[in-house]
Amino acid sequence: MSAAPLRIGMVGYGYWGPNIVRNLARLASAELVALCDASEKNRARFEAAYPGVPTVASIEQLLAGHEVDAVVIATSAPTHHAIARAAIDAGKHCFVEKPLTLTSSDAEDLVRAADAAGVVLMVGHLMEYHSAIGWIKDYIASGNLGDVLYLYMQRLNLGKVRTQENAFWSLAPHDVSIALYLLGEMPESVSASGAAFVTPGVHDTVFANLRFRSGRMANIHVSWLDPHKVRRLTVVGSKQMLVFDDMQATEKIWVYDRGVEPPEALPYGADVQLRFGDIHVPWVPLKEPLQEEMEHFISCCQSGATPRSDGRDGLRVVRVLEAVDESIAAGGAPVPTRVEV
Repeated sequence: MSAAPLRIGMVGYGYWGPNIVRNLARLASAELVALCDASEKNRARFEAAYPGVPTVASIEQLLAGHEVDAVVIATSAPTHHAIARAAIDAGKHCFVEKPLTLTSSDAEDLVRAADAAGVVLMVGHLMEYHSAIGWIKDYIASGNLGDVLYLYMQRLNLGKVRTQENAFWSLAPHDVSIALYLLGEMPESVSASGAAFVTPGVHDTVFANLRFRSGRMANIHVSWLDPHKVRRLTVVGSKQMLVFDDMQATEKIWVYDRGVEPPEALPYGADVQLRFGDIHVPWVPLKEPLQEEMEHFISCCQSGATPRSDGRDGLRVVRVLEAVDESIAAGGAPVPTRVEV
């Protein structure tokens, strides 16, 4: 016997909210009960697209006037903590778009509150639900790539230029969550540099290095002041190397059977040997990551399972974002990150 549809209250119908609503509306496991948005214009847009679903202007009205099992939040980041805390305190499961909060203390507060209330807290780290990232995670686990030595990511474009949050907070939560998900560990320290060319104090481009206890390293470059639109991940292993290019329509992953033979495997006095092998382009069936993400949230709410991108995952990402800001302010000096949650 299938579980009853999860009754969901949606909060926010601005930039990203319509995409979430579109996916929720086509899931039999979800019932969209009401929309909450402070903007009358946004509410009117929603009412035109989904007539018959009531709208309200505040989270208080949503929680008091409608019986919901869960709240999905897609509002501006500064509002995340207050809205999520209200939903959790009302005993509702909670999905929050990235970043979870703007401070680690607020993120810790939500994690503790969700634990105490016994509700699911999940963060919108969308790329953890991308079919290609899942394939890469499994490929690393298979051992075919060898030991992961380092990885680097680029998320570049011309726009959207923001004036309140810098490029790293706006763009890099995706890449930080990918790095932590693929490597399965929290960085010990972060060093970063950035520059504000358009709005004083708001960095348009940031280069960040994450160093891990295992000796592995991740580099993240984000910018909204670049002539190219780039969404690329490169993973260098001891046996093979891999490139994921999300701008490609179908052939998103390329596996290179290339590497360097370790000196200890060579005869005495021999030069280090480079190895060049085949290039493999695996076929990965692609599903819409947002639909996968919403299905996962609903399933966890119904079963009580811990989400892949739970509140602790969100907290770890916020800690890295904070450390990057601190390192930039310190002229690129390494900043330790708190590993425990």
